[in-house]
Amino acid sequence: MQAHPLRLSPGDDVRAAIEDTLHQSGLQAAFVVQGIGSLSVAALRFAGAEAATEIRGDLEILTLAGSVSPDGAHLHMSIADARGQVSGGHVAHGCTVRTTVELLLVQLPDHCFAREPDPRTGFVELVIRGGTQVKPD
Repeated sequence: MQAHPLRLSPGDDVRAAIEDTLHQSGLQAAFVVQGIGSLSVAALRFAGAEAATEIRGDLEILTLAGSVSPDGAHLHMSIADARGQVSGGHVAHGCTVRTTVELLLVQLPDHCFAREPDPRTGFVELVIRGGTQVKPD
């Protein structure tokens, strides 16, 4: 594993910045293992929803994690607003950094990730190639 710490700046789109970092560095498989920081806009798709919901204001990222492949990212985030109300869901494009976002992207050099349609779920899901994979029982 190779660690790639990142700091995003005001105005950056969180998801786009993570995906751009993967493409620019030529990585094929990575995980965001944690992220913290602040947003002015959070675009989160809640469980079972078709589209993302925008939340605006002074927002703190409590958690940020997920997988990143050349085909895109699958990220989840929880945020708190200025009253301490917490929301969480899938990270969509449009999460805008307010002051900073600090995160750790970990590369898996022996793996290649892709996203392909899975007929069992009906969604585009992670496909893992290379390395040693643990199969569920």
